[in-house]
Amino acid sequence: MMSEPMIVSDPKVMMGKPVVAGTRITVDLILEKLGSGESIEALLESHPRLTREGVLAALRFAARALRADVVYPISTKTA
Repeated sequence: MMSEPMIVSDPKVMMGKPVVAGTRITVDLILEKLGSGESIEALLESHPRLTREGVLAALRFAARALRADVVYPISTKTA
Protein backbone atom coordinates (compact mmCIF):
# COMPACT_ATOMS: atom_id res chain seq x y z
CA MET A 1 0.00 0.00 0.00
CA MET A 2 1.26 3.46 -0.83
CA SER A 3 1.96 5.86 2.03
CA GLU A 4 0.78 8.87 0.01
CA PRO A 5 -2.99 9.14 -0.41
CA MET A 6 -4.18 8.77 -4.00
CA ILE A 7 -7.27 10.93 -3.38
CA VAL A 8 -6.74 14.37 -1.86
CA SER A 9 -8.79 17.46 -1.14
CA ASP A 10 -7.39 20.99 -1.11
CA PRO A 11 -9.60 24.10 -0.96
CA LYS A 12 -7.30 25.71 -3.55
CA VAL A 13 -7.80 22.89 -6.09
CA MET A 14 -11.18 22.36 -7.75
CA MET A 15 -12.98 24.12 -4.86
CA GLY A 16 -11.89 21.39 -2.44
CA LYS A 17 -13.54 18.51 -4.29
CA PRO A 18 -11.71 15.19 -3.89
CA VAL A 19 -9.24 14.76 -6.76
CA VAL A 20 -6.69 12.20 -7.84
CA ALA A 21 -3.40 13.33 -6.29
CA GLY A 22 -1.22 15.33 -8.68
CA THR A 23 -4.14 16.13 -10.98
CA ARG A 24 -7.22 18.32 -11.17
CA ILE A 25 -9.36 15.29 -12.05
CA THR A 26 -12.22 15.00 -9.59
CA VAL A 27 -13.64 11.77 -8.24
CA ASP A 28 -17.11 12.82 -9.41
CA LEU A 29 -15.83 13.32 -12.99
CA ILE A 30 -14.39 9.81 -13.00
CA LEU A 31 -17.65 8.36 -11.67
CA GLU A 32 -19.71 10.35 -14.17
CA LYS A 33 -17.63 9.20 -17.13
CA LEU A 34 -17.55 5.54 -16.07
CA GLY A 35 -21.27 5.66 -15.26
CA SER A 36 -22.07 6.95 -18.73
CA GLY A 37 -20.29 3.97 -20.27
CA GLU A 38 -16.81 5.32 -20.92
CA SER A 39 -14.15 2.66 -20.42
CA ILE A 40 -11.21 3.06 -18.07
CA GLU A 41 -8.95 2.91 -21.13
CA ALA A 42 -10.82 5.79 -22.81
CA LEU A 43 -10.68 7.79 -19.58
CA LEU A 44 -6.92 7.25 -19.34
CA GLU A 45 -6.49 8.22 -22.97
CA SER A 46 -8.40 11.49 -22.57
CA HIS A 47 -6.59 12.36 -19.29
CA PRO A 48 -2.87 11.52 -19.72
CA ARG A 49 -1.98 12.38 -16.10
CA LEU A 50 -4.55 9.91 -14.80
CA THR A 51 -3.47 6.35 -14.01
CA ARG A 52 -5.43 3.13 -13.68
CA GLU A 53 -4.49 3.15 -9.97
CA GLY A 54 -5.95 6.66 -9.68
CA VAL A 55 -9.24 5.52 -11.22
CA LEU A 56 -9.44 2.54 -8.87
CA ALA A 57 -8.61 4.77 -5.89
CA ALA A 58 -11.47 7.08 -6.91
CA LEU A 59 -13.86 4.11 -6.99
CA ARG A 60 -12.70 2.93 -3.54
CA PHE A 61 -13.06 6.48 -2.19
CA ALA A 62 -16.62 6.73 -3.55
CA ALA A 63 -17.54 3.34 -2.07
CA ARG A 64 -16.26 4.41 1.37
CA ALA A 65 -18.12 7.71 1.11
CA LEU A 66 -21.39 5.92 0.34
CA ARG A 67 -20.95 3.65 3.36
CA ALA A 68 -21.28 6.68 5.65
CA ASP A 69 -24.46 6.95 7.72
CA VAL A 70 -26.19 9.38 5.38
CA VAL A 71 -29.59 9.18 3.74
CA TYR A 72 -29.47 9.98 0.03
CA PRO A 73 -32.73 11.17 -1.51
CA ILE A 74 -33.45 9.26 -4.70
CA SER A 75 -35.99 10.76 -7.08
CA THR A 76 -38.56 8.39 -8.50
CA LYS A 77 -39.11 10.70 -11.46
CA THR A 78 -37.50 9.74 -14.76
CA ALA A 79 -35.07 12.20 -16.31
